[in-house]
Amino acid sequence: VLLVESGGGMVQAGGSLRLSCAVSGTFFSINAMGWYRQAPGKQRELVASISSGGGTNYADSVKGRFTISRDNAKNTVYLSMNNLKPEDTAVYYCWVWVRASGDYWGQGTQVTVSS
Repeated sequence: VLLVESGGGMVQAGGSLRLSCAVSGTFFSINAMGWYRQAPGKQRELVASISSGGGTNYADSVKGRFTISRDNAKNTVYLSMNNLKPEDTAVYYCWVWVRASGDYWGQGTQVTVSS
């Protein structure tokens, strides 16, 4: 199972970015998908997740600004980030839970928000 992320970059505060994560390989099905982030000197934290049924969960710090979605036909998960703040600066990691297989992670993509 391979996760390939894209869409990171540098943006000014108040700007927007959209992250994508495409999952490839041989697997039965994907249950949950999500995004974590890790800022320098901090622990990795959950940003948002989405279940196979479309149920979503967000960290309080991003509610109302970030939106997670998934395209099951493309095995892809997205994270639309609006009104970005400097404190959103981190490496963002894609995560999936594959049925009968386990957890898989992407390589990470840097998001930098300047003030």
